[in-house]
Amino acid sequence: MVVTHDLPRATLRKVTLRLVPFLGLLYFVNYLDRVNIGFAGPSGMKADLGLTETAFGFASGIFFIGYLVLEVPSNLALHRFGARRWIARILASWGVVATAMAFVPNETVLYVLRFALGVAEAGFFPGILLYLTYWFPQNQRAKFVALFMVAVPISTALGSTMSSLIIQYGHGVFGLAGWRFMFLVEGVPALLLAVVTWFFLTDSPAQAKWLTSDERQWLSTELAAEQAEVEKAGHWTLRKALTDPRVLGLALVYGGIVYGLYALGFFLPTIINGFQQQYGTHYSVVQRGLINAVPYVVGAVVMVWWSRHGDRTGERPWHVALPALLGGLAIPVALYLGNPVAAMVAVTVCAVGVLAALPTFWALPSAFLSGAAAAGGIALINSIGNISGFAAPYVTGWLKDWTGTQRAGLWVVGACMIGSAVGALVLWKRTSVQPQKDST
Repeated sequence: MVVTHDLPRATLRKVTLRLVPFLGLLYFVNYLDRVNIGFAGPSGMKADLGLTETAFGFASGIFFIGYLVLEVPSNLALHRFGARRWIARILASWGVVATAMAFVPNETVLYVLRFALGVAEAGFFPGILLYLTYWFPQNQRAKFVALFMVAVPISTALGSTMSSLIIQYGHGVFGLAGWRFMFLVEGVPALLLAVVTWFFLTDSPAQAKWLTSDERQWLSTELAAEQAEVEKAGHWTLRKALTDPRVLGLALVYGGIVYGLYALGFFLPTIINGFQQQYGTHYSVVQRGLINAVPYVVGAVVMVWWSRHGDRTGERPWHVALPALLGGLAIPVALYLGNPVAAMVAVTVCAVGVLAALPTFWALPSAFLSGAAAAGGIALINSIGNISGFAAPYVTGWLKDWTGTQRAGLWVVGACMIGSAVGALVLWKRTSVQPQKDST
């Protein structure tokens, strides 16, 4: 193999174009199916099923209980059987459950289906994160994680508008209410993508026939050397990864960040709907969807720029802590402002903080974990952190029912994010392996 100056750049460009857009599409569909209940709730579902705000929050959050139960086993299965087969299986499973949401008859069945959706999706997100470590060097990983995770704000920005249009114009199709038709339409793509995934994904660089032999050899050698360096710094068994205080601490940091993500994801449509009473305004379903999209459009741009900046400088902890701190300080004041524009500015700052912190956060555990330890550790961090996915909508809904306002719930969001900012700085001082700057 002859390593020319352009070989690394050309190889990573080819891998990026092949994998990142497709994985981003999968995550777009995944995240939309996870949070589209937030659009259905204020658009007829809560009224049709007789849900209180607490019940709606519980239905939104119980997804993460099922998700938590199978997260680590699912990621270990991906590590053992290969990403192509396992991710296709996950897509097929969640597609079936997501489509069944269109026919939910009552509150109890809603709880069952949301729990089942979490079981079906378990392992998808940490599995993709693990899969990216098979293809991209550590010193550039936050950038590529951000390109993949940009599907989160895009799915919410485009998804809010798309879901609103489906609800508004799909009402009555097949005799279904608009929100039911939305679940039906948005559940089918996962089933179709399961088939595509089976034939499209490649498990490792060594198997990538779409790379040249020199490209395959360079990338395989580069990643193997990096893994050996991590293992030399400290051997990590799976058991050690699942019990190490740093891994558990990172799970709590992640939980504080995604608390804000899911509180906004599930309740921002309801908050925007409440502007009509609070500020005397009126918005159509589509207008509410477009307003909901604004924070995520801005967040998508900032998250890619911020992660690239972190890779260039090689600095990690402050690239997690600063946006989390900014978002945590901004969100509690949102509903104390005098008009909906000012309130949405504060909400946008919070969304930017959440989204900018996430990609660089995932560069932290992969700096000292590899192999099965990485599979288990990343899954454990994601599963424990995503307990916030249950807590955020449930606590936010319960506080709304108890106090009659969304303000108390947003104060909790702010406190969790500020706690994560402090935790990221404290924990990183104990991490033995430091990432290198991006030299490409």
